[in-house]
Amino acid sequence: MIRHRPFGSGHPYAVTEDQRVPARPLAGEAVELRVRASPAVASVVCEWVTDGGAPLELALAPQGGPGAREAGADGGHLAAAQARAARAAAGSWAVRTPPLEAGRRYAYRFRAADGEGRTRASRWFEVTAAVWGAAGGKLDVRGGDRVVPGSVRWLADGDGPLRVRFELELRDGEHVVGFGERFDAVDQRGRELDAVVFEQYKAQGAHGRTYLPMPFALVVGARATWGLHVVTSRRTWYDVGASVPGRLRVEAELGPDGELAVELYEGGAPADVLRRFLDDVGRPEELPSWVFRLWASGNEWNTQERVMAEMDRHREHRIPVGALVIEAWSDETTFTAFRGARYEASEEPHRLADYTFPADGPWPDPKGMVDELHERGVKVLLWQIPLQKTRPHPRHQAAVDARQLVERGYGVKEADGRPYRNRGWWFPLALMPDLSSARVRDWWTAKRAYLVDEVGIDGFKTDGGEHAWGHDLRYADGRRGDDGNGLFPVHYARAFGDLLRRHGKAPVTFSRAGFAGSQAHGAFWAGDEDSTWEAFRSSVRAGITASACGIVYWGWDLAGFSGPVPDAELYLRAAGAAAFMPIMQYHSEFNHHRTPIRDRTPWNVAAQTGDERVIPVFRRLVEVRERLVPYLAEQARRALDGAPLMRGLFFDHPGDPAVWRRPLQFKLGDALLVAPVTDPDVSEISAYLPEGDWVDVWTGRPIGGGREVVLPAPLDRPPVLCAAERWPELSPVFAG
Repeated sequence: MIRHRPFGSGHPYAVTEDQRVPARPLAGEAVELRVRASPAVASVVCEWVTDGGAPLELALAPQGGPGAREAGADGGHLAAAQARAARAAAGSWAVRTPPLEAGRRYAYRFRAADGEGRTRASRWFEVTAAVWGAAGGKLDVRGGDRVVPGSVRWLADGDGPLRVRFELELRDGEHVVGFGERFDAVDQRGRELDAVVFEQYKAQGAHGRTYLPMPFALVVGARATWGLHVVTSRRTWYDVGASVPGRLRVEAELGPDGELAVELYEGGAPADVLRRFLDDVGRPEELPSWVFRLWASGNEWNTQERVMAEMDRHREHRIPVGALVIEAWSDETTFTAFRGARYEASEEPHRLADYTFPADGPWPDPKGMVDELHERGVKVLLWQIPLQKTRPHPRHQAAVDARQLVERGYGVKEADGRPYRNRGWWFPLALMPDLSSARVRDWWTAKRAYLVDEVGIDGFKTDGGEHAWGHDLRYADGRRGDDGNGLFPVHYARAFGDLLRRHGKAPVTFSRAGFAGSQAHGAFWAGDEDSTWEAFRSSVRAGITASACGIVYWGWDLAGFSGPVPDAELYLRAAGAAAFMPIMQYHSEFNHHRTPIRDRTPWNVAAQTGDERVIPVFRRLVEVRERLVPYLAEQARRALDGAPLMRGLFFDHPGDPAVWRRPLQFKLGDALLVAPVTDPDVSEISAYLPEGDWVDVWTGRPIGGGREVVLPAPLDRPPVLCAAERWPELSPVFAG
């Protein structure tokens, strides 16, 4: 009849219609208590008890309006999710309590009555008011002494410490880069942000959210760089001189022990500080050189015929392609079987021989297709999602998999031991395997082993690692949701990397979500974005900041994947930048197979825009990319224990204040400097060249550094400079 969840859905940025607001109140704050009630409910009363005294009855009033109240958010990327929120709000009731006082303990429950006078009561809930104070838990700062005296404060309620807050001094001229993949700025000084894994569908920069946060930052000064690592997988917040200039304020959630460790990496170059961080969280693993070739993908490529037709078009237009990501391959219930395959449900993992592929089906010969693609020099990755769908009600193999997951206790669990069901908008109510357990990782991936061992798949797009919501979930490794949810995408990529290794393949996973520790697990892309110039700029920032945290293999959906196809200028500018990033990939969103199609293939962009330059310019860029692969492989190998492959100019020139005026410029390895053109209607750009001798890679013209220069920027020749001492070696790359 009624439902109340004190912490709601666990959405980190929104409150729901059935929760306590705020969930953890401060002394002096009133609380809004919300319940979700069935349509038959005519009245709801809250019994509010202070320190075990007589109850105070508070009448709840029915509510309206949006079900997920979030300032400035789009409410989720599916219209259906918004509709569900509106329906939920229609059954919402709420009341405000008197202000809470420190030192008191409050209990409350709800009584609901229907129109015929039948009543039902909820269980009792408890809450106490929290207060910031000078004592509470233990802060263990290692490696340096930068904490501002008197700045350490503890937030505690009647049950113990909840958070700690402290400040570090920022000197004039210091710049703060990191906190994982960030879309809004390279230098976070003057900004406020948090670190929590979240699926922000598009406009990540505008919202200040990220799939790939990390509680780590480089503080880059003219004389020395130091680093900050808050050693936790719980949520953290950062005020980087926004409230108090010269202060980096850190706030962190605490566990039951009330302790927090902080590592300060003192002195040295940015690469030295990053190296010490990676010593703590894990180093990247070298991937094969084919990852540096062009990746092709389209969400509507949902048949073998369509896939091969697109690969044929690559050959027809003489545009080399090295990797194919097939997203729409599976039955969309198990994510283990090709759509249209016939087979018997089984308690044991299937082998290829267990499947029959009808000649008139969507995938008549998956292994033959993969073999042919391999003969063409194209590697193949398949899309994955770490969920077991339950809507519609699972049947056939999906029913077996769901039953095994529940009966064997292989899923992430709620606090009461029930299986966790996805609270987000994508695949709602799906079960989620507990990949913190080696046994569950092996069970989950064994169902996909035939894809690698027999079909010959070369990697997996490990999409959607952001589905764990709720501070009180339970994981097999002993963690709760507050410290386990952020690590889920790390375990997810690890699981599929281990699967590939077991069958003699390199651990090529392609993830968008992650946390500290993800550096050791495959490649990453920047997630879902529109085809706009602003999204282009945001993605460049994302690459520079993710790399600053040790992500070596990074890319994005060049020119965006969502909405109408980009115009020719945006597409080719984005391709020109992506050709000089670690991963070069195009991809497009599902559009219900409506016309005109929205593929981001060069031939479709050419057809939609009517611009004859698209195919030849794209071809030329990819040809340069092909010749660049040996350099990229060699530089990636060096990046495993040093400066990242893609890196902001501050990595190599931390003492040069001018590099911060051009935050979107970056180095690709030791030799190449890239100045991406991220605005329309440009034929030349101003760029900053650090000290040294440089060469324009397209003309061979030498240019002295330590100054601003104007560079020509034709569509087919994105502004790229080479360090003069490396030019004899790299000049053949650009001679074609």
